[in-house]
Amino acid sequence: MAFRQAAMEALNQLSDYHWSGIYRLEGDTLVLDAYVGAATDHTHIKVGVGVCGTAVAENANQVIADVRELDNYLACSLQTRSEIVVLIREGETILGQIDIDGHEVGGFDASDEAMLEDLARLIAERWAD
Repeated sequence: MAFRQAAMEALNQLSDYHWSGIYRLEGDTLVLDAYVGAATDHTHIKVGVGVCGTAVAENANQVIADVRELDNYLACSLQTRSEIVVLIREGETILGQIDIDGHEVGGFDASDEAMLEDLARLIAERWAD
């Protein structure tokens, strides 16, 4: 977990990354792992619920320009306007995900997704660390 925590601390230095965390997948539940930012009540999220749960249910990354447009959004902070979730995989198996919240509408794009996918591969390689 030390590597995952260090990775989140590094991400949190980026200007539009206001909450950076990893959820690990345990059965049908995402469990909060390493994170940097305000504490959240959402330490356990069922697959299919919110942006994080939807990413697992759909087996696809999520890039949300404006979270206020979602019906099933789980609000962690009233300041959050955009969110990106990138899956962490070992082959076809989902280990977890990187979850980033931003305070600006449209805060994340394809370049963020590509960078986070690279990081997700590194995290998967060192998952046991």
